[in-house]
Amino acid sequence: MVRVVEREWVAWRRLWRGSVFQTIVTPLLFLAAMGLGLGDLVNKNSGGVGGLTYLQFVTPGLMAASAMMQAAAESLWPVLGGVKWQRTYHAAVATPVSAGQLFGGHVLWTSLRSAFSSTVFLVVAAMLGGVPSWWGVLAIPAAVLGAAVFAAALNAYAVTQESDIPFAVIMRVGLFPLFLFSGTFFPTSRLPGWLQPVSYLSPLWHAVELCRAATTGSQPSAGSILGHVTFLVACLVAGSWWGVRRFTRALTA
Repeated sequence: MVRVVEREWVAWRRLWRGSVFQTIVTPLLFLAAMGLGLGDLVNKNSGGVGGLTYLQFVTPGLMAASAMMQAAAESLWPVLGGVKWQRTYHAAVATPVSAGQLFGGHVLWTSLRSAFSSTVFLVVAAMLGGVPSWWGVLAIPAAVLGAAVFAAALNAYAVTQESDIPFAVIMRVGLFPLFLFSGTFFPTSRLPGWLQPVSYLSPLWHAVELCRAATTGSQPSAGSILGHVTFLVACLVAGSWWGVRRFTRALTA
């Protein structure tokens, strides 16, 4: 896996400027628009959300959601390119690197990218007043864990596809609703009663809850934290098992 990460790092060093806007600038613009623009109206009309200013409420949600979207973008088209368009993945498995190591290395690299973007996001959000607690640094591993869950599952899906046509559907019909209904912009308690349990099945909701507990310095029960982490780790393990099988079948069959 280390060799795969090294390869991605060498390529990223030459091309990083092209990804800055999508992975860092866009989420921060979203934060400014929602947290400061819309947030000013929310604070004046309702006094914030649960004792927090709207900026403080929305910051961890946007942080986790941005990590998810970044992981998705780097786990769909790049994987299809590596296996079908450029066929660099076939070249990789012709070396001592196995298909499973290739999968693990790509997920690890995506997680490292998410960690970097999340760190920048958190620093700027703190400067704007969106992170009232020093425990906020723990939101970074929470966001990265959520990103890794989506990276593993979407890597596994993308590696056997013949075209990128389904990817737009996944982004718009699959991930975008999660972005809206996982507690990012408003508490899930505001959802209809029948929809609330559905939102709890979203890995993004668990990542958002962990990030929000960290950035706000709230003290949820140990069982609650353990439950969120356990759910995300279980999803990551399942996605990794699926990914290794799919990569092996696609690249060594």
